[in-house]
Amino acid sequence: MTFDDDDLERIAAEANATSYGLAASVWTRNLSVAHRLVKRIKAGSVGVNTHMAPDPALPRGGRKSSGWGDERGREGVEACTELKTVLIAL
Repeated sequence: MTFDDDDLERIAAEANATSYGLAASVWTRNLSVAHRLVKRIKAGSVGVNTHMAPDPALPRGGRKSSGWGDERGREGVEACTELKTVLIAL
């Protein structure tokens, strides 16, 4: 769907009008518009001028009914660990 700069709120509302939020794509020549629209879209991953290619170094998480938490990447590892501090005086 095409859009103008003044349509960003409407476009984001339409994109967010779903119970899912795994991934989205924004296609534009204007990087400023891309940043403003990406902020408004409720999805775990947003590609600009591309679809999200799987990369094990990047965290991936869904929003709404598309899952919870992050998996893969450092964030995924940290989600499966628990921090503990141990102090020993010798």
